[in-house]
Amino acid sequence: MSTKIAVIMDPIESIHTYKDSTFAMLLEAQRRSWSIHYIRPNSLYVLDGRPFAQAASLSVQDMSQNWYQLEDYSDIELSEFNVILMRKDPPFDMEYIYTTYVLELAQNTGTCVVNNPVSLRNMNEKFSIVNFPNCCTPTLVTRDRDRINYFINEHNDVVVKPMDAMGGESIFRISPSDSNKNSIIDQITDKGATTIMAQRFIPEISQGDKRILMVNGEPIDYALARVPASGEFRGNLAAGGSGHGVPLSDKDRQICTEIKTTLVDNGILFAGIDVIGSYLTEINITSPTCIRELDTQYDLNISGVLFDHIETLLD
Repeated sequence: MSTKIAVIMDPIESIHTYKDSTFAMLLEAQRRSWSIHYIRPNSLYVLDGRPFAQAASLSVQDMSQNWYQLEDYSDIELSEFNVILMRKDPPFDMEYIYTTYVLELAQNTGTCVVNNPVSLRNMNEKFSIVNFPNCCTPTLVTRDRDRINYFINEHNDVVVKPMDAMGGESIFRISPSDSNKNSIIDQITDKGATTIMAQRFIPEISQGDKRILMVNGEPIDYALARVPASGEFRGNLAAGGSGHGVPLSDKDRQICTEIKTTLVDNGILFAGIDVIGSYLTEINITSPTCIRELDTQYDLNISGVLFDHIETLLD
């Protein structure tokens, strides 16, 4: 019997196929002759304790245009799927949390949900690094302006960022002499209403913010170093950074070893950790990217590695 897989993702018509990691997964599922279905997050629902969604049969082809075909939308109970890929991008808001509740019901019936919806809820991508202080640059999590100011004065060059965004959105670099310092703090914390993260600036960002992909706690041998554009300190590709592949360093592998048990124990089958210099800065588990770039540069099949592991769970 063919494996039946569903993907929950942002509008498929808006993706860029040459760099979209979800698209790479869909191509691999089709190569394996899996039956693929597409689910929009707003079509999920629960009726009498059973999780459902409106799903459409999906086929894909590796092209920049006309890359997908959808047909036969119907209401399907999620327990009918062997695998569900949760690939909805942040923001991590209450609707995202409600989605994890629905997916947890599906997981409880035996469906393999990637990643574990309980962990998607509990392991904030920014906050989770504080569990590994030996791997991190000095880091503060707070919403208190005075505490943030003290941290900036102590470390002189600091990056502040929200806890629930992606792609380099609303990230600021601040020094004690910055005339806009308090305005930035008030903006990013919503005047003390929202918790943020502050970290000592890592100068090695000039060499790239490395995205390391991990499958069931094991790293892929190469990372994508995302180098900031001229005059920019953010390496995110969405913020104009450029990406090139690099082999993992001994320090990269040491960090991966440090977090492996946590990922495996929490059912995180696919993660993308961010490393700047010798410091862990994020553990991305909601919708990690950079598969296509690394596959292209190193003739890899990262989705194949992931799906090989998923198949061991389905046996």
